[in-house]
Amino acid sequence: MEFENLIQLIKTVSSSELTEFSMKDGDFKVSMNKKKEVQIVADGNMAAEIPVFTAQTVAPEKESVESEPEGNQVKAPLVGTFYSASAPDVAPFVKVGDTVKKGQVLGIIEAMKLMNEIESEYEGVVEAILVENGQMVEYGQNLFTIR
Repeated sequence: MEFENLIQLIKTVSSSELTEFSMKDGDFKVSMNKKKEVQIVADGNMAAEIPVFTAQTVAPEKESVESEPEGNQVKAPLVGTFYSASAPDVAPFVKVGDTVKKGQVLGIIEAMKLMNEIESEYEGVVEAILVENGQMVEYGQNLFTIR
């Protein structure tokens, strides 16, 4: 979900009478709820109860660190879109169980229309591929585990 759409969604839910909202779109999940709190305002001889609502958003679910396989992590050197192959109709560069050598291409990250090859920093066996083809990746995000 694009940032602008997310902001619009938050504004819409916040201004509505909904007290709870959840949405899932692929790996992206957002949940919002309004917790009604009462604030008492006293002005001289009068007191009034004013409802106060708070909104809470939940980031996309991520696997816990414990479920990540042990081994050497190949991290994204830049922000962009990850591709596991050089073209849609071509086999991926590597798959789980493949033996790789230092300097071997593991995938591509597209950033600003430039294709950047991601090379293995380690020799070993690909134990896990932690991102999906076409997924946006962040700088420093773990992409592969090599043991």
